[in-house]
Amino acid sequence: MIGIIDYGMGNLRSVQKALEFLQVPTVYLTDPCRLADCDGVILPGVGAFRDAIAELRRLSFDTALKDSVQANRPLLGICLGQQLLFDRSFEDGEYAGLGLIAGDVVRFQSEPGLKIPHMGWNSLEFQSPHPLTQGLSAGDYVYFVHSYFVRPARPDVTIASSTHGRQKFTAMVAQGSLCAAQFHPEKSQKVGLRILQNFAEMTEKHACGQAAT
Repeated sequence: MIGIIDYGMGNLRSVQKALEFLQVPTVYLTDPCRLADCDGVILPGVGAFRDAIAELRRLSFDTALKDSVQANRPLLGICLGQQLLFDRSFEDGEYAGLGLIAGDVVRFQSEPGLKIPHMGWNSLEFQSPHPLTQGLSAGDYVYFVHSYFVRPARPDVTIASSTHGRQKFTAMVAQGSLCAAQFHPEKSQKVGLRILQNFAEMTEKHACGQAAT
């Protein structure tokens, strides 16, 4: 079972429908105590970083997510959900994130003719193999909607990147049981479905490992 965190700022239904298509059982999580009942967790997100992190803290999902990561439960952040995993964001000020991955969230720099937000289909370049990207190929296209992106403190956290204008940015990260994407897998057709299927398989392996112990 994969839990989708419902804190009022995520595109939950689209994520749930994509997993439903893959015949992966899901549940919406409004109670942070229920994270422990799930084999894997998805943190979606749309909107402002400041509001999202405030809601996660108000609902005590921040502590529950940290406990879940300590238990090595697979966690997938999507779009703003990826940014929330990092130390801090500079979106309309400076705000502390969950601090699960070292690094910052920064805005694209202006360039002549460059549209911000970065919106639409763009290709991926893979830095290192990971179970989340199994079956994908360099140049695969995915769907982005964002003005800010993550800048990890450690380069090896980045498993895929993309380019907007002249700016190369981190598109996917992985660290231990954590993984995340700046783009929307649930809107990225076959490529996105493969990513979600890969995550479902990661959660299944985790569940089998837990059962064995």
